[in-house]
Amino acid sequence: MKKIIGLFSLLCIIACSEKPEDKEKDFQTFFETSNGLETPTYTEVIDFYIKLAKEFPQINVLTIGETDSGLPLHLVTYNPDGEFNFNKLEDKTVILINNGIHPGESDGIDATMLLFRDLVVNKIGAPRNTVLTTIPIYNVGGALNRNSTSRTNQNGPKEYGFRGNAQNYDLNRDFIKNDTKNAKTFAEIFHLTKPDIFIDNHVSNGADYQYTLTHLFTQHNKLGGDLGNYLHTEMMPTLETSLEEINWPITPYVNVFNNVPEKGFSQFMDYPRYSTGYTTLWNTLGLMVETHMLKPYKKRVMGTYYLMQKMIDISEKDGEKIKELRANAFIADQEKTTYPLQFKIDTTKSSILKFKGFEADIIKSEVTGLNRLKYNKSKPFTKDVDYKNYMIATSSVKIPAAYVIPKGWKKVIPYLEANKINYTELEKDTIIAVESYRIKDYKTRTSAYEGHYPHNNTIVSASKQDVQFYKGDFYVPTNQRGIRYILETLEPGAIDSFFNWNFFDTILQQKEGFSPYVFEDVAAQLLKDNSDLKAEFELKKSEDESFASSWYAQLDWLHKKSPNYEKAHLQYPIYRVLKSN
Repeated sequence: MKKIIGLFSLLCIIACSEKPEDKEKDFQTFFETSNGLETPTYTEVIDFYIKLAKEFPQINVLTIGETDSGLPLHLVTYNPDGEFNFNKLEDKTVILINNGIHPGESDGIDATMLLFRDLVVNKIGAPRNTVLTTIPIYNVGGALNRNSTSRTNQNGPKEYGFRGNAQNYDLNRDFIKNDTKNAKTFAEIFHLTKPDIFIDNHVSNGADYQYTLTHLFTQHNKLGGDLGNYLHTEMMPTLETSLEEINWPITPYVNVFNNVPEKGFSQFMDYPRYSTGYTTLWNTLGLMVETHMLKPYKKRVMGTYYLMQKMIDISEKDGEKIKELRANAFIADQEKTTYPLQFKIDTTKSSILKFKGFEADIIKSEVTGLNRLKYNKSKPFTKDVDYKNYMIATSSVKIPAAYVIPKGWKKVIPYLEANKINYTELEKDTIIAVESYRIKDYKTRTSAYEGHYPHNNTIVSASKQDVQFYKGDFYVPTNQRGIRYILETLEPGAIDSFFNWNFFDTILQQKEGFSPYVFEDVAAQLLKDNSDLKAEFELKKSEDESFASSWYAQLDWLHKKSPNYEKAHLQYPIYRVLKSN
């Protein structure tokens, strides 16, 4: 017995005396063993986290959901307390880190592996009030499609994944329309973890400049209220200052292409199709990290690593405040009477950046013989640059009490369910006083975009009607946490609405027409019986030359004014139940 105790004591002494650097060596990443030149494969990344979880109780690996590749997504969580039930983590600040949405932009993949490893081996201090959770590689199909050439402008790593997923979708355009299994699983992960802070790691394209790191926080005016003000005046400046103090200067994402930043640039607007635009709909503080494509791979990875460390510091310091601001934002959402659908740059406001760039010249191209842009890295500068980072709403809508979705359009219901939107089904046939929309005008892209030909500049006309609904139709109240998601998807004028993503395109096609030789007599009688219509008709002919010269356009216009014109054409199929005054 004494021998057993002695042996146990010896093993304990050996284990307890193991230094952090020894553990670090046991869990070296492929990035480190390649001297910062390479990034691991999808399988190597997942194997690394599984190995880490087996050794350290602070790490949990969860296999969750599906992707278009046929392989699952994984969710890796670090909690020094060893608790991984997110329903029991309400007192913690949760940070969700997404990596590999564009697997050729692999910086975050390697940086997050280093971060999780360094936390458990005590190389860096463990947070007390923050839980870190990450999707190691979101675009699994793209990660499996490895190559060394598709990132034409990027300086390393030697081999990497491809931007498109297994179906060639850009996943950072799919958070509302959910064409992919990846996006459906992301919604599951997002609503499971309920993050307070969301980080999506990327690599930029565009101009050349001195910075390795740039940030793209969600647009503070769009986030709105005290939460948006905190993001703009506290979180963002704190991150910038803390990185500057350790010699990692950072600037806002340089939103220019084939131009020079010193001329000034505006903040990129993250619509709900994008990751941070989507997460903002639940008042999550969103940050897209954009490292600079031309900087060495090792430097980009380490910059991402230190940025995430500084975000943990902010979470530790401001966690309670962030949670309170978010809770208040959900309450404020319910108190609003209107909601902004679209924004534009506020030209009356801007910020001044002390921007660190490179001088550039316009010289003659050896390839085309025409003018080209060329940066001179031997001539760095620091200049005041005008940065337009304020937005104002250009259109708004009154928030209804609810929407009614006829069961014939139930194809949208799974999207609502995936995002935890509550609804009920009508228990009997009933007439409801609603506001009804007709599509008055819209434009459509002429080239394919992410599997769609999306609409834009959608204009509706509204009227109040008593509409017959039926048992089984869906009643979606806005009095719930997902109110912003509901408005962004069901209001046709919202830029990423279901209408604009072609969910309701069958209403745009007229199903019944007319034979001109028959309708001629009907049209003549129509004009005889309606003097106001005749006056409107004559006025249109006098003001519109193309209309006046087209017999078919005139008959078609009159047909649309007649009782024969079908009510379903251009009738938006979702109805608004207005709030009582």
